[in-house]
Amino acid sequence: MPAQGKHRRPKSVSLSRGIAAVTTGGAVLALPVLGATTASAAPAHSVAAEKAVASVSVTAQVNSVTKAAPAKHSVVSGETLSKIAREYSVSGGWKKLYEGNRKAVGENPNLIHPGITLTIGAKAAAPSDAKAGKAAKAAPAAERTATAERADRSERTTAAPVAAPAAAAPATYTNDLDGWIKESLAVMAQHGIPGSYEGIHRNIIRESSGNPNAINNWDSNAVKGTPSKGLLQVIDPTFQAYHVPGTSTDSYDPVANITAACNYAADRYGSIDNVFGAY
Repeated sequence: MPAQGKHRRPKSVSLSRGIAAVTTGGAVLALPVLGATTASAAPAHSVAAEKAVASVSVTAQVNSVTKAAPAKHSVVSGETLSKIAREYSVSGGWKKLYEGNRKAVGENPNLIHPGITLTIGAKAAAPSDAKAGKAAKAAPAAERTATAERADRSERTTAAPVAAPAAAAPATYTNDLDGWIKESLAVMAQHGIPGSYEGIHRNIIRESSGNPNAINNWDSNAVKGTPSKGLLQVIDPTFQAYHVPGTSTDSYDPVANITAACNYAADRYGSIDNVFGAY
């Protein structure tokens, strides 16, 4: 083996021996050296980890406040704003839903018509990434359930017979002068013929004293062969010309006589109310 000479050994060898010597003295003394080496690198690792965690946290927060786009809902029979608001978890309930759809709903929020489309506002904040998977899986099932319920409700509503509104009972009138005048006024109203109870009653009393069978056999009309007849003393040619459809063709019939006479008076005088003498 050649002589080593007087040159010095590399410091790394001395360091190795130092470590070996310390190790020989006891393994415990080697721990501070290893600990110091690890401690010097720890801050850099810790800062990087904190930045990564912070980045993930910010991303999660941004995702958590992202709101869903507004949805459309077509109203079916039997639904109310309250039910729809609960179904879509509308923040603010039915009042918030009504505020955004006042134009479509109208002035009465308690009355919504089937077929109108409501715009549902933003839903609650999206769940965190850890819960997003479960929510995504549950959403289709929830939508299918809601759709099935609405379809079932719609079918029940469609299948159920809608009762027709009860027909209004026909008006009844007494068989006397009061009843004849009131029935005539009802017919006149249907045909747009003017006249009042007072105007009709006043002229009847003057012309016939309320006798529906009254006839004038002495005036000029009687001489011509067309005597005045009935409550308002109408001659046959006038009765036939101004007869009102839906009434009797008998000129002695009280209602037919009144309505024909009032129709003639409206054409000639503007209204039976304007007649105060022979006409």
